Amino acid sequence: MTPPETIRFDPEEFLRFGANGHAGRLGVRYEAHGEDWVDLALPYNPALVGDPESGVLASGPILAMMDVATSLSIWLKLGMFRPHATLDLRIDYLRPATPGRTVIGHGQCYRITRSISFIRGQAHDGDPGDPLAHVAGTYMFTEALP
Repeated sequence: MTPPETIRFDPEEFLRFGANGHAGRLGVRYEAHGEDWVDLALPYNPALVGDPESGVLASGPILAMMDVATSLSIWLKLGMFRPHATLDLRIDYLRPATPGRTVIGHGQCYRITRSISFIRGQAHDGDPGDPLAHVAGTYMFTEALP
């Protein structure tokens, strides 16, 4: 058995374990990760369309995916799961998602203090150079470190 100090946080396994949570119900999939970032995918789903006439995905599922992506980036940077609450998650929508396309969410944790984590990210539907949204925010840890 692997000693606990060598176990690293695995975002892909975390998403599999939470398949019945909100990310799983939305169809969010793991794509890739690094030491302080994660990429998730939200496949196009007509059930998630906000305006049936336009076929554009609603903003809620995109924001939910970005909340998950940025949370995962914090745990990756920490190397472990640590409970936290979203204090502030601002999203700037730059344009609507293209109907029929998968939305990719990139979340990055760029700073962690004793009680607060700082994140940023972006969502795009095929071209990272043409994002559809940017996010920035803070999370507060809900349990003190031992």
